[in-house]
Amino acid sequence: MYHSTLLFLFLAPLTPLAEARPAACAAKGAKATNGKAVYLITNDQANAVVALPIGQDGLLKGAATSTPTGGAGANGIDGSTNQTAAPDALFSQSSLTIAGMNLFAVNAGSNTLSMFTINPLDPTDLTMVGQPIDIPGEFPTTVAASMKSKLACVGSTGAIAGVSCAPFSTQGLGAMDGLRVFNLGQTTPPVGPTNTVSQVFFSDDGSTLFSTVKGDPTKNNTGFLAAFPVEASSSPSAGAAAAVVSQQGTMTSPAGTAVLFGASTIPASNDLFVTDASFGGAVLSLDNKDVATVKGKGIVDGQKATCWVAISPATNTAFVTDVGTNRLVEMSLADATIQSQTDLSANGDPGLIDLRAAGNFIYALSPGNGTTQAAVTVVDALSKKQVQHLQLQGSAVDKNAQGMALLE
Repeated sequence: MYHSTLLFLFLAPLTPLAEARPAACAAKGAKATNGKAVYLITNDQANAVVALPIGQDGLLKGAATSTPTGGAGANGIDGSTNQTAAPDALFSQSSLTIAGMNLFAVNAGSNTLSMFTINPLDPTDLTMVGQPIDIPGEFPTTVAASMKSKLACVGSTGAIAGVSCAPFSTQGLGAMDGLRVFNLGQTTPPVGPTNTVSQVFFSDDGSTLFSTVKGDPTKNNTGFLAAFPVEASSSPSAGAAAAVVSQQGTMTSPAGTAVLFGASTIPASNDLFVTDASFGGAVLSLDNKDVATVKGKGIVDGQKATCWVAISPATNTAFVTDVGTNRLVEMSLADATIQSQTDLSANGDPGLIDLRAAGNFIYALSPGNGTTQAAVTVVDALSKKQVQHLQLQGSAVDKNAQGMALLE
């Protein structure tokens, strides 16, 4: 088993307290529940999960931990330069995820998935359960997990691309099932970010597994949303999941979309919010056959590539990020119209990738670019102001870092 080792991080200067804690926001957010910790992967050759504790005030503070995954990270190839891709080394959202008190992380360089338990008394204390399991695809970049079905599903985007799933229990991960193949014609490592698997995620009720896949507009290759029903297992047994993900799915290329990237289910609806690196963000509506149509579309002016999304429970809106522009853009969950833009350029980061939301706060990762330090920015979703900029000094977190998961 691997156990967490302490890794000390130093706080960068915070914005003034009066700006960070406006009285109106405190009143509005009184019923919001803050998170307990955020997590990312280093995605280096010796991959590790870094955990950052969240204080009762919603800010990141104290000592973080770094826990080896037992696998290797990797980098895709940037198609515009033919060089190693970083930041955004995996071209994906959700390279690690949480289900219950379990955390799952992909190892793109060793084609494996790792599972950990989270100590309920200390959410930065992770313990690996069993050993990393092999994935039938190549270059796994994104993972989803469901407590309802006790399944963890991984999206792979290399020469062998698609989605595969494994049961999990207190004993660890079972074997992966057969790959639901995506014919991307990719290589290992993949050349991206276009023409790659973006994200896998479950519907809120656990009845459907989704995957977003980017197209390539320069090659008239349209991206798509895949939806696979989750079905009751015909022969559940000890150590096996009570459900399976169907091998047959519905593939939809919603009109007007091309490079589908990050996604989030919209609470109390049958809709999804998705980013599209070719224009910004969209709300997709699903019918009873999981066919997706565009319900609303928002164009983000001046974007480099809008790719990641989190929905804030405090504002009931989506916040999206861009690896090449250091700002948060807030968008409507009804029609994807832009509600606000928060310029964060003063903190010196080149841009933001994966992000999560809890309570009144948004937590967004900037891996840096090899010159700038990796950092996590915390923004008050109500006031639209930066309340913390935590540089990950003294850690192994660099431009290869990927993902963001949050324990509530």
